Amino acid sequence: MAVNVYATSGTTENLSRHDMLAWVNDCIQTKFAKIEELCSGAAYCQFMDMLFPGSVQVKKIKFNTKLEHEYLTNFKVLQASFKKMNVDKIVPVDRLVKGRFQDNFEFLQWFKKFFDANYDGQDYDAIGMRGGEEVGSGGKPARPNGMAKPMSGMPKRSPAPRPAPVASRPAAAARPAMGGGARAANGGVNMQAKMQIEDLNAQVLEMKLTVEGLEKERDFYFGKLRDVEVMCQENESTGGDLVGKVMDILYQTEDGFAVPDEEDVPPPPEEEGEEEY
Repeated sequence: MAVNVYATSGTTENLSRHDMLAWVNDCIQTKFAKIEELCSGAAYCQFMDMLFPGSVQVKKIKFNTKLEHEYLTNFKVLQASFKKMNVDKIVPVDRLVKGRFQDNFEFLQWFKKFFDANYDGQDYDAIGMRGGEEVGSGGKPARPNGMAKPMSGMPKRSPAPRPAPVASRPAAAARPAMGGGARAANGGVNMQAKMQIEDLNAQVLEMKLTVEGLEKERDFYFGKLRDVEVMCQENESTGGDLVGKVMDILYQTEDGFAVPDEEDVPPPPEEEGEEEY
């Protein structure tokens, strides 16, 4: 049976999206280029087959599908394997199949922790198990690069004959080349800047996810403490010394901390049934 894990912001590894993708691609020999591609569920199915051989019907997995109803089929296979191995994680299928980064990244973070708790180091032929299928878009862009080679030689036909009749103006022929070189250099700089912006945006999003996780964890424990406080207040006259000691702990402060006015205290958070801690 599987070892269950419960991921919170305090227990989840702080790995970047690039690290997580590299881990997935290395483990099951795929070529995923984006976290969003994991929305098909196929990778998680193969991970389960790797961790618990025989827990997944590999023939039912649609590895290269782009259809949402086939994503749902893959997640049904995953859920069946979870049930078989007594994994009590609730899979947010409706959100994952939409292909949004945040939902898929959060689930991948949990699965990485689940994998680490259950993997015992056995060898696994991922490509062989899926019949040699290549999975992920990372290997597909190679075709356009190969097609671009003949185009690079096409401009060589026209520049040579045109400058020949006008021998007195060699500098004029050199100017377009300089301009082209400058444009190429600017294009390279712009591409680098664009990549830096994308990386920074990804870092900001990951930090936002971390903050949101911390806020959820904070609200969860605040709600528990508030319940304890209300229970103590209701039994203050009959609870004896124990209730008094609990109240002292609840109201204990530190240097530099001021108790807020009642008007400034936010209402206790509503408990969400699907959140796991």
